[in-house]
Amino acid sequence: MEILSSAFVYLVAAVIAVPIAQRLGLGSVLGYLIAGVVIGPALGIVGAETTELQHFAEFGVVMMLFLVGLELRPSMLWAMRGQLIGLGGAQVVATTFLIAAAGYGFGLPWQQAVAIGMVLALSSTAIVLQTLGEKGWLGTVGGKSIFSVLLTQDVAVIPMLAIIPLLIISGTGGDVEQASAHSAILLDIVPDWAEPLVTVGAIALIIIGGRYLIRPVFRFIAASRLREIFTASALLLVIGTALLMDAIGLSPALGTFLAGVVLSDSEYRHELENDIEPFKGLLLGLFFLTVGASIDFNLLFDQPAMLLALAVGIMLIKAVVLFVIASCVRMCGVDRMLFTVGLAQAGEFAFVLFGIALGVGVLPIELVQKLTLAVALTMVLTPAAFILHERLLAPRLIKDTSREADEIDQTGSIVVAGIGRFGQIVTRLLTTSGYQVVVLDHDPQVIENLGRIGFRGFYGDATRPDLLHNTGIEQAKLFVAAIDDREKLTALVAHVASHYPNVRILARAIDRHHVYELENAGAHFVERETFESALNLGRDALIELGLSSARAERKKTAFRKHDFETLEKLRAQWNANGIDKGYIDTMRAQNETLFEIMRDEHEEQNDAGAKTATPDAAP
Repeated sequence: MEILSSAFVYLVAAVIAVPIAQRLGLGSVLGYLIAGVVIGPALGIVGAETTELQHFAEFGVVMMLFLVGLELRPSMLWAMRGQLIGLGGAQVVATTFLIAAAGYGFGLPWQQAVAIGMVLALSSTAIVLQTLGEKGWLGTVGGKSIFSVLLTQDVAVIPMLAIIPLLIISGTGGDVEQASAHSAILLDIVPDWAEPLVTVGAIALIIIGGRYLIRPVFRFIAASRLREIFTASALLLVIGTALLMDAIGLSPALGTFLAGVVLSDSEYRHELENDIEPFKGLLLGLFFLTVGASIDFNLLFDQPAMLLALAVGIMLIKAVVLFVIASCVRMCGVDRMLFTVGLAQAGEFAFVLFGIALGVGVLPIELVQKLTLAVALTMVLTPAAFILHERLLAPRLIKDTSREADEIDQTGSIVVAGIGRFGQIVTRLLTTSGYQVVVLDHDPQVIENLGRIGFRGFYGDATRPDLLHNTGIEQAKLFVAAIDDREKLTALVAHVASHYPNVRILARAIDRHHVYELENAGAHFVERETFESALNLGRDALIELGLSSARAERKKTAFRKHDFETLEKLRAQWNANGIDKGYIDTMRAQNETLFEIMRDEHEEQNDAGAKTATPDAAP
C-alpha cells in the first residue's frame, strides 16, 4: 500500500500542476519540476523514496532515445556527420576545457576539474527534446543543430565513463571495485584481452539482431493480433537492449538509440512508437518530478548566493561556447539564440556520472551535493529560459533581421501579402494568367525560393504601413491578405480597409469565426483555407467507399451549399466576445438539417433505381 500511496501523490501532483503550467504557457517540463518541489521540499509529502524513484525514472530517457532512433535512418545520420563531429564535438571539447579551467582556477585538483568539466558539458536531452517537440522547433535550423549536439553528447558519455575512473584521487573516499560492481558484468567474467571482443560482439548483436532477428519475431507476434503482447515485446526489446549495454559498461541510452536506428526502416516502426510513447511520457514526467522533489532546500537556503551563482555560471559558460559556435557556422539570429538557450543547462546524465565519480573517489561527497543541486537549478531555469526566448528574444530577432526590407521597384494591379502554402497558389494563378502581381513576404528564404522558379517577390513585413504603401497599393485593384498570423492578418485587413477604401480586399481565413472577424475588419471576400480541399477529399473518400463519382459529387455539392447557408445564418448569432446559446442552438439545428439533406439525397438515388446502400456506404 505504501507504493500505491506514493504513486497516488506523484500522479495527483502531475495531474494538477502540468495542465496549469501548460495553460500558462510554461510547458510540461517546468510543470513537473514545480510539482516535484511542492510535494518534496515545500510540503514534505515525499522524501526518502525519491532517489530510488529517480533511478527508475531515468529509464524514461532511455526510452526517449529509442524513439529518437526510430526517427533516424542510417542515411540521415551519415548526412549529419558534419554536424555531429563539428558542432557536437566542438561544444563538448570547448565546454569541458573552459569549465575545467574555471574549476582549476578556483583551487580544485586538475583531476576533479576535468571530471566536472566533462559532466557539465552534457545538456538535458529530456528537457530540450521535450520542449522543442512541444514548441514545434525541432524542424528549424536551430532545432536540428541542437539535436545533432545532443546526439554527440550521448555518444560522448561512453568515453566519459571510461575516463572518470582514471582520475581517482587518493583520500577522497570511494571504492573503484564497489563502484564498478553494478555494471560491466560481462567484462568482469572474461579475460582482459577478450573485453574488446565482448563489447564489439554486443554492439554487433544489436545491429544484426535488429535487422535479421527482431523483425521475424515481431511479424510472428503481430500475427497473434494480441496488442498487449506486442506492447510487452516492445518493452522487452528496450529493456533487454539497455541491460545488455549496461552489462558491457556502455550507456543504456546509447544502446537503445542504436536499436532504434536499426529498426527505423522497419515496417513495425510506427507500432513500436505508439506502444513505447505512453511509457516514455510517464517515466520522463516522473523523472522531472523526482528532480524537483530531490532539491535540498536546506543546502540551498544555507548557501543560496553561492549555489545560484554556480548554476548561472555554468549556464553562462556553456552559453558563450554555444553562441560562438553558432556564430562560426553562421546561424541566423533566431536560430543562434535558440541554439544558445537550448543547450545551456546541465543534463540528467550528470546525476549518474557524479554518482560514479563519487563512488570511484574522484569527487568528495560535499562537492557532489553542491554540484548536483546546481545541475537541478540549471534544469529548473531552462524552461524559463525557453519562455524568455519565445516571448522576448525571438520576436525581436525576427523583427530585427540582418536583412533589410527590399526596395520595391514595381507596382501592379494586385498586391499579395504572404506567399505561404495558400498565397503562392493564388500568386501563380494570377501571374500565369497575365496579371502584374506585387508579392510581399517576411520570410527571406521563401522569397529566394520564389525567385528560383521564376516568380519575383519582395522581402518585407506587410504589416508595416510604409512597406505596404511602397507596393503601390493606392492604384491597385485587389489586395490579397494571406499571411499566417491570425491576429496580424485581421489587423492588416482593417488597416487596408481604412486607408485604401477603393481597393477590393480578398482574405484567407483560418476557420469560420475568422471569416466573421475579417468581414468585420473590412474584407470583401473571405475564403477558408482548407474548406474546398477538405470537400474534395471527402468526395474522394465517398468514391473509395463504393459510391459512384456522380453521386459523390452531388453529395459534395449538397454539403457545400448547406455549409454556406449555415455560414449566413450563424453570422447574425456570432460576436467577437464568443458564441452564445443562440449560436449553439442554430448550429445544432443546421447539423440536424444536414443529416436530413444527405439522407434525402441518398433516398432519391434509391428511388431512381440505384442499388441499396450498406450502412458503410452513406453517412
